[in-house]
Amino acid sequence: MSKQSSRRQFLQQSAAVAAAGLWASGIPSWAAEPRAANEKIQIACIGVGGKGSSDTENAGKFGQIVALCDIDDNTLNAKAKKFPDAKKFNDFREMLEKMDKEIDAVTVSTPDNTHAVASIMAMKMGKHVYCQKPLTHDVYEARLMRETARKMKVATQMGNQGTAEDGLRRAVEQLRGGVIGPVKEVHVWTNRPIWPQGAEAILKVPAVNAAAMAALYKKPIGDLPYPEAPKNIHWDLFLGPAKERPYTPGLHPFAWRGWWDFGTGALGDMACHTANMAFMALKLGSPTTIEAKDVDNLNPETYPTQAHIIFTFPARGDDMPAVTFHWYEGQRGGRKMLPPENLLQKVLKPGEKLSDSGSMLVGETGILFSPNDYGASYRIVPKKEGEATKEVEVSLPRRDKSLANGTDEWMKYEWIRAIRGGPAPLSNFDYAATLTETILLGNVAVRAGKKIEWNGELLKATNCPEADAFIKREYRKGWTL
Repeated sequence: MSKQSSRRQFLQQSAAVAAAGLWASGIPSWAAEPRAANEKIQIACIGVGGKGSSDTENAGKFGQIVALCDIDDNTLNAKAKKFPDAKKFNDFREMLEKMDKEIDAVTVSTPDNTHAVASIMAMKMGKHVYCQKPLTHDVYEARLMRETARKMKVATQMGNQGTAEDGLRRAVEQLRGGVIGPVKEVHVWTNRPIWPQGAEAILKVPAVNAAAMAALYKKPIGDLPYPEAPKNIHWDLFLGPAKERPYTPGLHPFAWRGWWDFGTGALGDMACHTANMAFMALKLGSPTTIEAKDVDNLNPETYPTQAHIIFTFPARGDDMPAVTFHWYEGQRGGRKMLPPENLLQKVLKPGEKLSDSGSMLVGETGILFSPNDYGASYRIVPKKEGEATKEVEVSLPRRDKSLANGTDEWMKYEWIRAIRGGPAPLSNFDYAATLTETILLGNVAVRAGKKIEWNGELLKATNCPEADAFIKREYRKGWTL
């Protein structure tokens, strides 16, 4: 059967899934009012450049794109050529208000600092939401995203593509099936940041740059002009909830990831990918302590250039012991932050070079080693050489390659299927918000500068009241949740 023919069967298959009412994992559908099998899902896309470009394209394969929104006119106009019937907006708030009755669902692919503002506004209006990773900029926002999705009973999905990989799902099955025994230790590393952070980034701040240039040339600061935003960039809309600041070259469209006000650093960029498999397999939930060590180049504007963050998780039931989770990012003096050498030697083959990012789960009877961003490819290294791997049954659904091309497209398929009354996607906000909330606590520990004792139920660092400002930020007027 051709892919085109398979897609023509999408509506009928979705209707059949809706009738079943439950997914193989037992997660119920949340779609409040399932759509008829022959009814078009009308989608608005917020942020249509970068990752938002493919999010828009893939969503359009399973629904009708009726609106496009971006703060960059060049990006917006380029995408509009592909979807000429879609209405164009720079401000998603205006778009949602004006097109309320014409929109069923929304994709959110903006910088991190506007994820929650856009998503929560849409969900409160009853719109189904697909939001890129990390789900939010702040810990508090992640909790509110989960609660809002539950309350509004909308279909949701976070864009961490590895969740749709069959390899990740198999790793989850095998770990839960005990192939390496109880796991007490996890190590995850990344090659991020790959954008300016620290002094390199701060010198791009107009005020700092002006002061430095004034000192260099012995001139008053006021004599040096600030750069103006290009005419195609709506700078105030780019700032969103963040405090006002002059136009800063380089922040848009990519380097914002390294700035406290806009991105979530290396953790936010990659941990929802690289830590996802371990988090899901081990059912980690909320940690009890978080500590940041070896932090370099920390400053008020950007994330550090290096950090080693340690999360501790309590036991989960009788068969899952307490876990120590290590995260490594950045480098010092050209040397990457990595797991201990003795562990690396246990998993690397002779002459094998360690991947730029990956994970290791250390169990009582072996190690699961993944040299992959998503945990989708891996090998199991038994404690005893030649020991056979335990057989584990398949329990999670697999991707149907006749219905979607690749994991990114499959995630849109799962989301649209849920809107039609089908099963909730694996990375729905109930799961994704918990993952994001936990991951972002690492950034809280970095900024707090001390080991945090965490009460997940209260959303409080019980020994560190000063961390409150990093758990929930202040929002600029007009951009509140």
